[in-house]
Parts: sequence; structure tokens; C-alpha cells
Amino acid sequence: MIASPKDSTPERVPNYPPAVLRPREHHFRGSLGRFATGVAIVTFDGVSKRHGLTVNSFTSVSMDPPLVLVSIARTTKAHDELADRPFTVNILGAEQQALAMHFAGRPGFEPTWIEGEVAPRLSNVLAYFECKPWAAYDGGDHTLYLGEVADFNYRSGDALCFANSTFTTIPESQLGIEELL
Repeated sequence: MIASPKDSTPERVPNYPPAVLRPREHHFRGSLGRFATGVAIVTFDGVSKRHGLTVNSFTSVSMDPPLVLVSIARTTKAHDELADRPFTVNILGAEQQALAMHFAGRPGFEPTWIEGEVAPRLSNVLAYFECKPWAAYDGGDHTLYLGEVADFNYRSGDALCFANSTFTTIPESQLGIEELL
């Protein structure tokens, strides 16, 4: 479901592209969907053009050295172009749902790009991590790309979240523990 900031009436987000799953796979996917995740866009310059891929499978791996991981489906058109390329993980703010949909295959506008120190990134995202390629691992129908973080930053704002096939918001008051450290 999608809930816009102006309208509290949620709207169902269909799988894109439509997936044909056997009953057990469908139930497995639904079970995984109960885990709330942030929404991110992986951006990079490929061989042919600049790419952006909406993902919700992103995690920190190590503080020293600073490493992050993104999981990219092998069926993604730009999958093969990401290998051995610098990339940026752009964490989306609650107001950036249209940006998530744009890079999930439903283009609606032209995003604003910033030339990063290592890789291209998107303007005004909640946080970003510019990464140098570190390693790639087989992850079944996905590839797990690890990046060494070379540059990062964040801004204030609520986070865009995805759970139960629905976009939702995590208020900034619930984010981070950096003030406690």
C-alpha cells in the first residue's frame, strides 16, 4: 500500500514486474515482506549509461573498514553493468516515494543528479554512501555487492519505509542512535 503525505488513504502497490510464484514461494515472499526496510536507490555509471535501481535489501557490514552491502536481482537489466563499478546507495526520505517508483520501472520525471567524489548520486536524499567496489558474492538469484564507503552524509527528515507491500514513514524522532553515543 502507498500512503502519500497529503492523503492517508493507502493504495496497494502491485509487484513490478508481475511475479509468477508457486504457492510456497509466494508465502515465503509474503513472510519476508513482514520485515520493514528502508528504501534506497543504487546509482552508478554503467558502460552504456547512468543507472538507478530501487532496492530495499541494504545493510551495513563493517565499521572498519566501512563496508555496506546491497543485494541486486540477477534479472535486473543493469545487473551485469554494476560489477566492479563504483556505486552510491541513496537512502530515501518519506517525501521521495515517486523517486523510488521512478527507479523501480515506473518513470515519472527526470531526477536531479549530483556528481559525487566516487559515483553519481541523487539530489536531496535522506542519506548517501558513495562506495568503491570491495567484493561481489553469489546470492542465488541475486548478487551481493559489497562497497567500501568513501564518502557519506545525511540530512534531517523522516525516512521512507516499505513493509507488507506498503510504503510508510518512519518519523525522524525514531531514527538513529548517534545522539546516544
